[in-house]
Amino acid sequence: CVQAFRARNWWVASIDVVENEEASASVVVVMTDSFTEQADQVTAEVGKLLGEEKVDAILCVAGGWAGGNAKSKSLFKNCDLMWKQSMWTSTISSHLATKHLKEGGLLTLAGAKAALDGTPGLPWIPR
Repeated sequence: CVQAFRARNWWVASIDVVENEEASASVVVVMTDSFTEQADQVTAEVGKLLGEEKVDAILCVAGGWAGGNAKSKSLFKNCDLMWKQSMWTSTISSHLATKHLKEGGLLTLAGAKAALDGTPGLPWIPR
């Protein structure tokens, strides 16, 4: 996503667990087991970056999927990972939109793979 937008000379901020050198600006997320700590950290750093500026779009392309079933030994681990990858990122992005999105701006919560193709491993989703 960053490459495509930068190729059009758009300003792009990346919010991720690693710095994105292709982005105009990066906010590096501190990995933690506390949702409130992560949300506060990201919200504060984006606030410092943007100040009172508003953006045209916030695109949350983070996300993940872990298959399995309720009797699986990895059920809780997979659920924890999916919550962190999908729910935390979507909730933080939605909150950032309330603070930094222009009137009529776009908030998209696509998930990384779904932004490029259908959800992997789900044969009923058309590609």
